[in-house]
Amino acid sequence: MSEVWQRLDAPNYYRATKKYDLSFPRLTETLDVDTVIIGGGFSGINTALELAEKGLTNTVVLEARMLGYGGAGRNGGQVMAGIGHDLNAVAKHVGKDGMKMLFEISNLGAGILRGRAERYGIDADVRRGYGYLAYNQRQAATLRAWEKEFRTAEPGEDIQLLEGDEIASILGSKVYAAALKHMGGGQVNSLNLLLGEAKALASYGARIFENSPVVEVTYGDRITVRTEDGSVRASKLLWAADSFLRNLEPEIYGKTINTYSFQVATAPLPEAVIDRLSPIRGAFSDISPVINYFRVTNENRLLFGSATRWAEYFPDDFAAWNRKLMLDVFPYLADAEIEYAWGGPMACSANLFPQIGTLPGRPNAFYVQGYSGFGVTPSHIVCKVLAEGMSEGSARYDLMSSIPHARILGKDALRPALLTGAKTWHQLSGFFNGRN
Repeated sequence: MSEVWQRLDAPNYYRATKKYDLSFPRLTETLDVDTVIIGGGFSGINTALELAEKGLTNTVVLEARMLGYGGAGRNGGQVMAGIGHDLNAVAKHVGKDGMKMLFEISNLGAGILRGRAERYGIDADVRRGYGYLAYNQRQAATLRAWEKEFRTAEPGEDIQLLEGDEIASILGSKVYAAALKHMGGGQVNSLNLLLGEAKALASYGARIFENSPVVEVTYGDRITVRTEDGSVRASKLLWAADSFLRNLEPEIYGKTINTYSFQVATAPLPEAVIDRLSPIRGAFSDISPVINYFRVTNENRLLFGSATRWAEYFPDDFAAWNRKLMLDVFPYLADAEIEYAWGGPMACSANLFPQIGTLPGRPNAFYVQGYSGFGVTPSHIVCKVLAEGMSEGSARYDLMSSIPHARILGKDALRPALLTGAKTWHQLSGFFNGRN
């Protein structure tokens, strides 16, 4: 596995385009605070920032490596609608009124994200323009239904179903039967967004520590979190380590399983190629059970990513593997140079819906995890709701935290087999829900 991580940790697009030269100290002292958060990704930083905006600033965030080492510094940067892969997966747990509430909040993410960037002047290449893509008429029918739902949720937004030659107005590819243009979605440089949010958090007086891996947590009315060289005592704790939890808290570790996605970024492409590739310079994803996703960056690169579709395995060569998928969509990029290739883990829940709540019998120990590869935008919704639960409480938090989280047995010993079975089922079920 160490060889795999050497490849996953290869230089990537996000580190190469980092605009914030931020660094935070290692924890080497003993602190007493109101809230301690374990994890310096979107979940940890966003929840802390939401609390700070409520006036709750006596917070410490502990990051084992560096901010954005996890998904925030490895993902596709897609700003999409929704809060989980499929709201219907939790319908039986929340009822009709609960589904209405989830639908109402599921489209808030892009607005929260853009509003935060504007409020704090974060330079994160936030740009509008998204396309959901259908390979066939079954998927096109799904997009027609989504068009109605999106227009109902956002009546003032530019949302339009495109078919046949109309697709060329947003995307230069011949492989799709339909595209749903949604100008309310778009893209962001996720690492720069995270770092900008961390800078904003620090301005409130909250403290952030990097290179401070947690080694022990002792629960009680006051929770003690011990790192290698220091400790924090707090009234409340948030576990926000997601795919990097590594069994530090067995109660929640057993409720997600890690799969991996792999991405590439081309060298900057000529303006004429970009004009052909996407006139709106947008972000896109198909709607298959396991998606391809890609976007045109501010530097005129194409960033392209995916995950294995049926069997769980690590490609021998990330760049070559993704390049083949990229050329299936854009054969005219055959001469494009791949400048960066990287990957990373995604913590998936059994129902592919994010998990929040408190540990059993520990009402002051909160957690958030399980975005299932769909975290950039939903994390900004989920963490707003989570911060409500950690402060004044809310009906939204009560609803989301009431959804049960299934334990995944054998997740370590049987990981490849479990994921291969899950992906196979996910692909086959796509025939029945218009996603394949």
